[in-house]
Amino acid sequence: MNESQARLTEADGIAQLRIERRLAHPVEKVWRVVTEPDELAHWFPAEVVYEPVVGSAVRFAFPGEEADPDDPNTRGELLEYDPPRRISFRWSDDVVTIELSPDGDGCLLVFRQDVGGGFLGRLAAGRAAAGWDTCLDALADRLAGREPAEPGDMLAAIERYVREFGIDRGESRAVDGGFELRFVRDLIWIPLDQAWSLLVEGAEPRVGGEPPLRAVNDTEAAGRVTAAEAPRVLEYEWTGADGTAAGRVRWEFGHDPAVGTHVVLTQTVPAHLAGLRAAALARWHIHLESFFAATRGVIRCPWPEDREAELTAFYAERLA
Repeated sequence: MNESQARLTEADGIAQLRIERRLAHPVEKVWRVVTEPDELAHWFPAEVVYEPVVGSAVRFAFPGEEADPDDPNTRGELLEYDPPRRISFRWSDDVVTIELSPDGDGCLLVFRQDVGGGFLGRLAAGRAAAGWDTCLDALADRLAGREPAEPGDMLAAIERYVREFGIDRGESRAVDGGFELRFVRDLIWIPLDQAWSLLVEGAEPRVGGEPPLRAVNDTEAAGRVTAAEAPRVLEYEWTGADGTAAGRVRWEFGHDPAVGTHVVLTQTVPAHLAGLRAAALARWHIHLESFFAATRGVIRCPWPEDREAELTAFYAERLA
């Protein structure tokens, strides 16, 4: 994979991904590859149909998928078309802009995605950055007349960006009687039923019963299930050292047709157990990393004790 590095910034409250590539080809040649539909087919993640008229509709289609006119990811609009320097178009809630400028005997390509979808859109920036890296690698191969290389380890690439962008971090916020620990993690496009099945591992959680093992953090003992609404909600009590209920853990899955699937995980902690928060945040952080990996078919073990210690120290400093 190219060594270029995507950056995530914010402007006017909108998250922006930016990637720069130095290409050893003249601007005019690159312009054809980034604007002509027959050329886009070699590197862009969707089939693109449009007329080079600002304000006209842009249609996107995905190989192997039946066209759905109600799918927001199939619709867009051409916003700018300035040959051979700049093209910009809306894609669902996002705006994609490609700028070209001469650079020695080649050119500099600047790719930018203004990320729509608010908080959930920003949450997906890690997989978007890894995906665009792969696409731009394919673009470079096309320009060089090479067959596109096989994508690298996408899970590793996504996780690297998720960490660098800080969108894997949990938070602790004060609530009545104590605190709520909260994580929100992107799960890409996994269907809700599949995410639920992965969590419960064939079990059928019922109120009053035991929670499935994959839903449990070992910081404290799990109590009884208090809510089970497949495929969206699983909640259970957790108990303190004295065996009495101390708070609740809640898994809640959601899906946005324009952004994808996500999970919200919360744990309530009473004020007198506030000292457990850093350790609990660290373990849930790793737990959710492992859960995301499992959605990609990767099961991780043993438990990474060194990373747990590192994250516990990280969260302790943030909570201080």
